[in-house]
Amino acid sequence: MRNSVCHSATIYANALMHAGTTVDTFLRENLDWLSRATNWAKFSATAGLGVIHRGHLQQGRSLMAPYLPQNGGSGGGSPYSEGGALYALGLIHANHGEGIKQFLLESLRNTNNEVIQHGACLGLGLAALGTADEEVYEDIKSVLYTDSAVAGEAAGIAMGLLMVGTASEKAGEMLAYAHDTQHEKIIRGLAIGIALVVYGREEEADTLIEQMTRDQDPILRYGGMYALALAYRGTANNSAIRRLLHFAVSDVSDDVRRAAVLALGFVLCSEPEQTPRIVSLLSESYNAHVRYGAALAVGISCAGSGSSEAVSLLEPLTSDAVDFVRQGALMSMAMVLMQTTEARDPHVGTFRRQLEKIVLDKHEDTMSKMGAILAYGILDAGGRNVSIMLQSRTGHDRAMAVVGMAIFTQFWYWYPLIYFISLSFAPTAFIGLNHELKMPKFEFISDIRPSIFSYPPPTAPPSTSSNIKLPMAVLSTSARAKARAKKEVDSKASAGKPLPREVNTNLSSDSSGSTEGTEKDLTTTTRDGDAMEVDTGPEKKATNAEPSSEVLSNPARVVPLQEKYIKFPEGCRFAPVKKTPSGFVMLRDLDPLEPVELVSTNAPSTGLPSSNVGATVPANSMPVDDEPAPPEPFVYVP
Repeated sequence: MRNSVCHSATIYANALMHAGTTVDTFLRENLDWLSRATNWAKFSATAGLGVIHRGHLQQGRSLMAPYLPQNGGSGGGSPYSEGGALYALGLIHANHGEGIKQFLLESLRNTNNEVIQHGACLGLGLAALGTADEEVYEDIKSVLYTDSAVAGEAAGIAMGLLMVGTASEKAGEMLAYAHDTQHEKIIRGLAIGIALVVYGREEEADTLIEQMTRDQDPILRYGGMYALALAYRGTANNSAIRRLLHFAVSDVSDDVRRAAVLALGFVLCSEPEQTPRIVSLLSESYNAHVRYGAALAVGISCAGSGSSEAVSLLEPLTSDAVDFVRQGALMSMAMVLMQTTEARDPHVGTFRRQLEKIVLDKHEDTMSKMGAILAYGILDAGGRNVSIMLQSRTGHDRAMAVVGMAIFTQFWYWYPLIYFISLSFAPTAFIGLNHELKMPKFEFISDIRPSIFSYPPPTAPPSTSSNIKLPMAVLSTSARAKARAKKEVDSKASAGKPLPREVNTNLSSDSSGSTEGTEKDLTTTTRDGDAMEVDTGPEKKATNAEPSSEVLSNPARVVPLQEKYIKFPEGCRFAPVKKTPSGFVMLRDLDPLEPVELVSTNAPSTGLPSSNVGATVPANSMPVDDEPAPPEPFVYVP
């Protein structure tokens, strides 16, 4: 059944599943299916390439060249694919956009099409994230002042991305224009933009937050909730929590109440164990928007933790009576259970089966089905090698991740913003580096059963053939004829009259044939019955004991919860500089005079994916970018 929402959701899920992998095989093999996307769905489909090729800075522009506007202006193609390509360039170069910024500026200046302006503004905001570039700001502001609803919304968000965390006075200018315009989309874009400007400013942002939260316009109060969330992100500030809870139960607008509950997830992201307890009563609210906000707050705060409290709170919401609450609960459950295996938590298997049931159910609501498809994308994001991390392992905020998650939650109004969740993905790997920032070959131990943190088994396609034997058809006329012949023989035998020799012989041969046939049928039936019993009977499987630990080679996939089980064996040549190794690990060489064997990063192997991250490179992936020169030698003084 063709459903444009589910079609787009599948494209989004594919992009998230392959985020940063450069593997776009699915799109290449299903071009006819992909071509069903029209208008804004085409915009999203093209932008998805930016998520798949994210971080591929050198080849980014050449990859998107077939879709980009030519010579800075419109190339005569679809404005939706051109706008999507500009958005994709921003996603590829997010926070590293110095090389692409000028091209995006020219594309923005040379078009009057609001769709291309929309993509160019989002791309520029991502490429110039946090730079506060005046030239870029003025160009985006000129788009805002055209008062086009579609382009103006993206311009408002882009101004926030550009000025993120600066607490610039331009926030007052944005607020003034939000009061002047009549377009709700522009007001909402500016409200989110203002929230981004006060990112991390805490008490310094209170005056602006107070002004927004007391505004008569519910959209600006909605922005005020996000301003509170981002200004106090990860602080667990009591005053901020109290204000958000007050709005969650007292505001007259459902949108504001939903945003207030959702914002708790950002404020409490440094203490995820507290979130389920604080929002537990709100998750049982009579208001569906509050329940939705509670679900997403838990998903944002407890992402990748596998928290049993979070799972217990979300489980009843996945079967809520309201479709959009189910959508939010399914996506949040996927965030919580990222990189959690069924061996560690049986809820994972149950949840995957629930997702499959929802996707295949023809009578399921479209909203729930979309949530299930996106949940698949989040659950298997980045080839199952990334997790959502709003904070670094040392407890510092990852600004780009928090900003990406905040804008992702705006997909309630605008689906293309779903791709911003890719900014919050962080690779989960152990990559050991020596003093030259090169990877030496060595092995280390994961001191726990491999199944606890292994990749989930690949999804098997549904089988169409059946091996069950069906019973042989027997005609009713044949059965009646046999029964009649047997009855005649029995009746004549009981009468005791001798029969003529030829009749006796014929009957004997018939009856013997009939008896033989009956015996043969019975034998066959019995044999078939025995065979069926053997087929369906319980199979005896050899129980091989699973090893209690696993030897991994540098570099390897190591998920955050696995890091505490990583040990270096006795006699290992290398030792970590820090006691709790994770991510990029600087190593001390305990035998510096011996030659070092390095891990090859140039020649891709053709084997199946193993626990070694980087050991296998897809055939269609791009060449590895040139590495920067190592820093000059220095003396470390503790």
